[in-house]
Parts: sequence; structure tokens; C-alpha cells
Amino acid sequence: MNSTPEIKAQESSFSQKASAIMELTKARLNMSVVYSALAGYFLGANEVSFWNIIALAFGGYLVVGAANGFNQVIEKNRDALMDRTKNRPLPSGRLKVSEAMLASSIMAFVGLILLYYINPLTLGFGAFALFVYVLVYTPLKARGPIAVFVGAFPGAIPALLGWVAATGDFAIEPGTLFAIQFLWQFSHFWAIAWIADDDYKKADYVLLPSGNRDGKSALQILIYTFFLILVSLLPAFGLSGSLSLSIVGIVITALLGAAFMYFAWNLYRERSIPSARKLMIYSIIYLPLLQLLLVIDKYI
Repeated sequence: MNSTPEIKAQESSFSQKASAIMELTKARLNMSVVYSALAGYFLGANEVSFWNIIALAFGGYLVVGAANGFNQVIEKNRDALMDRTKNRPLPSGRLKVSEAMLASSIMAFVGLILLYYINPLTLGFGAFALFVYVLVYTPLKARGPIAVFVGAFPGAIPALLGWVAATGDFAIEPGTLFAIQFLWQFSHFWAIAWIADDDYKKADYVLLPSGNRDGKSALQILIYTFFLILVSLLPAFGLSGSLSLSIVGIVITALLGAAFMYFAWNLYRERSIPSARKLMIYSIIYLPLLQLLLVIDKYI
């Protein structure tokens, strides 16, 4: 028997809502967070637990998805003003605020339960990241560049979370992973802010460190990139506990850092949107490569 038009319409509506909720989680960005968490897990694990990996991946995805959902509820009106965000599920009308709140609440609850299944410390860090991102970072975005500094704390949690999930302990190793991801975010996010500055200002967001595309902002990007490179080399000098790098690993890490510094310097020299875009693209490549390199050095 063929489906009636009413049933087809319901199926289509359900599919559209499910697609909008998936979009609410920022799936592509979210997967990079899960990648970092899994890298941290494999760096910390002496014995790999299949079920803990599943709980970490799905729990991490759901908690980050919830954070993104709550963020978009709070920023719905501002998102409607910017070209880069006006087609998101809420400003476009594909989801109601009540639907987004319900979906985000369910994701947060299930995600935190999965993290608790691993161990209470993993739950604690996951809950901390969710709380700070939604209730501190998101409101601060309208107050100025300080939001970037505050947002870097929950944004640096993923690799640390993975290590804690594997070990049930916090020590210098996850602290180093946290420091790398913390410093990385400034170059990465400010490159995005440089590109999108005009669009951000339509919603009264001022997120570049000086408030403008100028030498002061470019200099701060350069400085944070330099310190990121220094911190990324800590494993090479035995300053990060059991995290270590082979000779080949040291050379590759140094080359990755040198390329990062080149793109940051290029932005400082040119102060242009194309140079900011190149820095942003390289930053997306840099972090997963560095994390993969650390994992490979442990197991090979």
C-alpha cells in the first residue's frame, strides 16, 4: 500500500527537523573536537577500552552539540544579522527555539551520562566545558575580545578530556595537551575574526584583540603563534611527562611550527583578508597533524 500524502508530509517534516538539529550541532566542527578527544585518549591509554572509546566519541559529540545548540538559541537574533549565520536553523525558521532547547537539553543529558560512564573526572571536565561555553563565553561575545580568551578554556578541553577518560587522572601530560589547544585557538579564531570582521560588526561583535584589522591585532596573533610553537615542543625536551617526541617527530613538529609562524608573519606583514584566510586554513591542518604525530610517536 502506498503512503498517503499526510504520511509523506510527516516523514518529510521529520527528516527536515532531524537535518536541522544535526546542523545545530555543527557536525563538521564537532567531529574535529571528537578527533582531538580520541587523540588524547590514545595518548593516555595503556589499555584501550572499546566501550570507553564509544562513550567518549558519542558523549563528547553530544555535549559539544548541546553547547552549540544553546549558543545558537542565545545568539538567534544576532545570527540573523550576519551573512555567515543567517541561514542557521533558528534564524531561518527551520527550528523553533523550544525545539532547539529540547534537543540541546537531551543531548547535554545523554552526553554527560556517557562521560560519567567513563569516570567522574571526565564528566567533570565535560560539564565544565559546557557550562563555561554556554553561560560565560556566549554572553561575553557581545562584550568584546575578552570572550576569545574565556572561550579558549572550554575549547581547549577535548584532548585533555580524552587523556582523563583513558587514565582517570589529571597530570602534566593532559595539561600540556590543554596548553597546546588553548594557545592554538587564538591564532585560529582571530584569523576567522579577521576574515569575518565586517560581518561580526553587523551584530555588534568586536572580537579581534585590538577591535580592528590592524597591526596590533596582527602582532598579537604572531605572539600567540610563537608561544604555541614553544609549547608544542615541550615533549621534545622531556618537560611534559610521558609525552615524548622522536628525532623525526621533533623535526616534523618544528617544521609544522615554522610553517605556522610563516603564515602568522605573512598576516602581520600584509594585514589582508587573503593572508588571514591562509592562516585559518593552515591552523585547521596544524592541530590534527600535531596530535596525530604525538600518537604515532607513542605507538611506533
